[in-house]
Amino acid sequence: MLIAGFPAGAWGTNCYLVAPAAGEECVIIDPGHQAADGVVEAVRKHRLKPVAVVLTHGHIDHVASVVPVCGAHDVPAWIHPEDRYMMSDPEKGIGRAIGMPLMGELTVGEPDDVRELTDGTRLDLAGLTFSVAHAPGHTKGSVTFGLPEAADIPPVMFSGDLLFAGSIGRTDLPGGDMAEMLDSLARVCLPLDDSTVVLSGHGPQTTIGQERATNPYLRQVAGGQGTSEAPRRGM
Repeated sequence: MLIAGFPAGAWGTNCYLVAPAAGEECVIIDPGHQAADGVVEAVRKHRLKPVAVVLTHGHIDHVASVVPVCGAHDVPAWIHPEDRYMMSDPEKGIGRAIGMPLMGELTVGEPDDVRELTDGTRLDLAGLTFSVAHAPGHTKGSVTFGLPEAADIPPVMFSGDLLFAGSIGRTDLPGGDMAEMLDSLARVCLPLDDSTVVLSGHGPQTTIGQERATNPYLRQVAGGQGTSEAPRRGM
């Protein structure tokens, strides 16, 4: 399996391209602010053919390049219905105006083909099967995408802004809720095998085992002695 990831834009949001191998079809995850050029470069470098864009949530730092990326490749975008409104009204998703200079760089709106995700969905795309888990807390429509273990490759979770290395997504923006966040961590993350690789919306990769042992929020929901003292991240 090929996973090509890069941080993009003002918020350093991780965008991922996932394919069975170089030269095959791929899925693009979270093409955010200023991610379009990085997508073009990754597609060229690995000789990929995008077939879909999938979104972990609707914040502008994760969806800002959805319209140009989907348009360039004539592919659909998948998003949970509770976050769909943010593609057309990004200010509402963060509770304030982003600022005219930044907004002037963005193509706000929906691509031509938008499809909605639900909890437990299995997406068969680009020869891969992604499992979808609804994981509210950062936003009402946050989801994670999972890929099962295959050959010598451990399972992978694209966590969006649910779980980071050493922290979690912030819950103080519209639609955020700490109780829901903790429930999502317990329901979505704790059952996963320790070997599961976590590729998050911001920052470096980690594993469930590492976070189970050291992340204060995951330790809290697991009934350990951790406290919610680490800074939360994301837009």
